[in-house]
Amino acid sequence: MAELRIEQWWVLLDTTDKEWFRENLRAELVDPDAASAVREAGGPDLSGTTLSSRDWDFIEIQSEFVD
Repeated sequence: MAELRIEQWWVLLDTTDKEWFRENLRAELVDPDAASAVREAGGPDLSGTTLSSRDWDFIEIQSEFVD
């Protein structure tokens, strides 16, 4: 199965996992539980690594409050 883009797998994550990414923005390593959730949602394998800059940008933008 092809890896999904963040726009597709982000909506499938539980709030707890989304919060981890928001609280640890641009972390060099992803928490194993959060990494597993991403993989299960169809995203990249983040074992021992992190998201791409583009993916971190997406999370940062999704986390901003709208006026």
